Amino acid sequence: METIIYLILIGLAAGFLGGMVGIGGGVIIVPALVLLLGLSQHQSQGISLAMLLFPVGILGVINYYKKGHVDFKYAGLLAVGFLVGSYLGSKFSLSLPQDTVKKVFAVVMILLALKLLFAGKK
Repeated sequence: METIIYLILIGLAAGFLGGMVGIGGGVIIVPALVLLLGLSQHQSQGISLAMLLFPVGILGVINYYKKGHVDFKYAGLLAVGFLVGSYLGSKFSLSLPQDTVKKVFAVVMILLALKLLFAGKK
């Protein structure tokens, strides 16, 4: 149950930031799956592709799936959260000045980079 909640929250956060500043999949979902759920980098990338890029990333999804790195249940739950989050994030972003949104984007990118650089293994 905890994993399901994490997946929906990760999808919600990625969707919100995607709607707000145009980022999501690789920038939010992959690090969150690695850092919060302890999945491998390959699993995280495969699941992110399956959730977000099915129409344009189908060949990538197939390759990750063949190697056992795609969990479609995880991808589906992330997609549910992402759907709601992207709607809310875009509504919020459009209510803010462009300079504020640009700064939020920059801060998110810096924080994620620092977390990935200095995060220890679980």
